Formats: sequence, C-alpha cells, structure tokens
Amino acid sequence: MWSRTFSPKKLAFLFHPSKVKPLDQWVSPFQAFFSTDIVGDQPILVRDFIHSALYDPNHGYFSQRSRSVGVLDRSIKFNQLGGRKAYLKHLDKIYKDSDIGWFTPVELFKPWYAHGIAEAILRTANLSVPLKIYEIGGGSGTCAKGIMDYIKLNAPPRVYNNMTYISVEISLSLAKIQRETVGEVQCHSSRFRVERRDAADRSGWGEVQQEPCWVIMLEVLDNLPHDLIYSKDQVSPWMEVWVEKQVESGTLSELYKPLEDSLIKRCFKILDMDKSQATQSGVILKAKSIWSKVFPKPQRCWLPTGCLKLLDVVHGVLPKMSLIASDFSYLPDVTIPGERAPLVSTKKDGRSSDYSSYLDAKGDADIFFPTDFRLLELMDHYCSGWLKPDKDQSSKQGKKRRTIILDTSSFMEEFGLPSKTRTKDGYNPLLDDFKNTKFYLSVPTHNIK
Repeated sequence: MWSRTFSPKKLAFLFHPSKVKPLDQWVSPFQAFFSTDIVGDQPILVRDFIHSALYDPNHGYFSQRSRSVGVLDRSIKFNQLGGRKAYLKHLDKIYKDSDIGWFTPVELFKPWYAHGIAEAILRTANLSVPLKIYEIGGGSGTCAKGIMDYIKLNAPPRVYNNMTYISVEISLSLAKIQRETVGEVQCHSSRFRVERRDAADRSGWGEVQQEPCWVIMLEVLDNLPHDLIYSKDQVSPWMEVWVEKQVESGTLSELYKPLEDSLIKRCFKILDMDKSQATQSGVILKAKSIWSKVFPKPQRCWLPTGCLKLLDVVHGVLPKMSLIASDFSYLPDVTIPGERAPLVSTKKDGRSSDYSSYLDAKGDADIFFPTDFRLLELMDHYCSGWLKPDKDQSSKQGKKRRTIILDTSSFMEEFGLPSKTRTKDGYNPLLDDFKNTKFYLSVPTHNIK
C-alpha cells in the first residue's frame, strides 16, 4: 500500500490534493531576489548554496519560518481511533487547521517516540557517571521534554537530578520554542539549555570533552548541506559542481570544475568511487568508452559532505559520545536527478508542491535528502579514526564503534511501547507507515584513544 512508503513530510503533501497554485504566485519579490542573491560575483559550492537557502539568519527556510516545524496542542489518542482511515482523516484535519510545513514523528507520536529513545539510552548508558545528552537540531523541543519526562519517572532519582540536556540549535525561532516546550515542566528548566550555534562549527564546542555523553539527531541528516558531483558520461572524470549567477540575466546555473575541494574529495574516497573505476580491466573500460560515445549518459551524485563535516567535529570534541540518529532512508517521487537526490518542497495556504531544481529554492522551500545509512556507518567509522580510506586496510587497533541500523518499527518494538500507538483495529501508523525511516545507533568501544 502506498502509505507504507511515505514519510510524514510526504504525507503532509498528499493530504492536500486540491489544485496547486503556480509557485511564482507564492513567492514575494524579495524572496525571489534572495534566491539569486545567495550567489554573488563569485561561484559557490552547492553545499554553500543549500546552507544559505535553509539557514541564512534572515531569509533561510528554518530561520524565517518558526512554524516550519509544528507543535501539537495535545497528544493523539491512537487507541480511540478506529483504524487507518480514521487516523488519516484526523491527520488531514491537523495539517489543514495548522498550516504547518510538517510534523515530525516525535511530535506526531508524543510522548511515546521520545520515550523509546530514552529507554534506549537508559539501557546502554553508563549511569555511574552523570548523564549528559546533546540534541542537535531539537525542533520544537518535544523530544527533549519527552526524554526528560521518561528519565524522571523511570530512572533512579540521582540520574535525573544530575543529568544535563543541551540542545544545539541554529534557528533563533526554534530555540525559543524549545525553551517554552521544555519549560512546561518547571524542574526540567535547570537541567536544560539551548546553545544557539551551528553544530558543525568546531569553534562553538570549546575544549575536547572526555566524559561519556549521548548525541541525538532526529531528522537532522536530511537537512544537512550536500555537494553535487557530475560526469558528462559513463567514463569521464567526476567534476565538482558550483553555482554561479549569470551577469546579464541574473539567473543561476551550474559550473563544473575538477575535484579539488578537500571535503568533497574525502567523501569521494569514503565512497570508494575512484577505486571502482581504477580496478576495472582495460577491456571493460574500452567497451564503456565506446558505449559512452554512442549513448552518452550524464552522471550526477549527491555527496553528504555536511554530514561528514558534522561527524568530524562531533567525534573530535566528544570522543566518547554515543549516537542515536533517525532519518529517511529513501524519499518517494524525487524528480531532481542524481543518486541520493533531494526533494525541494514548499507549502502555503495548505497547498504543497515540489520544485524541479534545487536552484529554485528561495528561502521558502525545505530541501531534504535521503540518508544512505551504509554510507553513514562508513563515515562514522572514518571519523572515529578506524576506517582509513587512503590505505588498503583499516586500523589494526580494531573498531572504535559498535554500530547497528534498525528499521523504525524494529527500534520501537525493542525500546518503545507500540501498544500506545495502535488503533482499535490493530493498525499502528508508527510501525506501518514509516517504512522509509531508520535508526542508527553507534556507541564507543574500548578501542578509543
């Protein structure tokens, strides 16, 4: 069934099938100016364009839209809903009444989604030391509140009394909402704080922290800037893509340069893309060369360089951190070309539509990518110092991380309370409708420095 393959973001679009206005009617002249003003006289890398479109302090999607992520007034009573039809009708009403961009899973299934994460932490954490949790991109603060509620009720009192929960949030408007949400429980306030900064900026973290801690990233990886590489056919070298503004028309276009950016090259090596070409025999390469001349097929590949940079920083400053990340493993109906290509979606007055190019993002659009969880695992090992892409073998010291990738349903069945999100006829939207989301858990081993 189609519902099994759609994320909550996509469900938000499906529930408003009325005729969509042309996108140009939605965009103010100022926003249209901003989309091209991102690029000045000099070209910029695709990741810098995406970062500005999403996070520019004045005009970025998450900066100017405090309501880009919604907060439900009350929890959904799943046990009172008849089944899937009743749930979808209820969800449709929520979106129409709120005009919110989308509701995160932790919001739709509060408090049970956050409680599952809290249980995973309590089962794995070393509770003999003070519990310290960092959440990167805390959204509305619902996850933080749910986790702190659960620990207060289910952990030994000393665990809650000595815990610290830090939200690292780049958006001023979301930081304000987080403080309000967590502050609903007065005793949480002294244990919770928001640090307004970019988590990928090493300077904001201060000195290296050697104590164990947890890092939570829910629906964060999908909004991290990506780079784009391009090859004109099946055998030509890969080129890095830049965005430039045409002087005469003011429109944006792509510019292709040889691979020189260090972050792109590191991600490229982790993917092992260069080795896959080098190991092919001369006969195969010659056949490919002939085929590419007769039937040339341009190649485009999106690289999660923003994720690589973030993991680099987090591993460097928190070497004993444990990580829980959740995100989309694939996205439906993507029309933008390239492996791991994003959806670029906008919504206004209850109507949603996708742009056909990332260059159309004007600060009014969410740009989100699927997460390649196998690649995430490789980057995690690489940033921990175990995986060495420049060498034929990995570090002889042994893996520094124990990792596991779980479907959302498997994670929640293990750590959550699935009965709380089940409708009267047995339908469970958390388990049945989130087939395109996964959890990634990574904890340190004794092989850390």
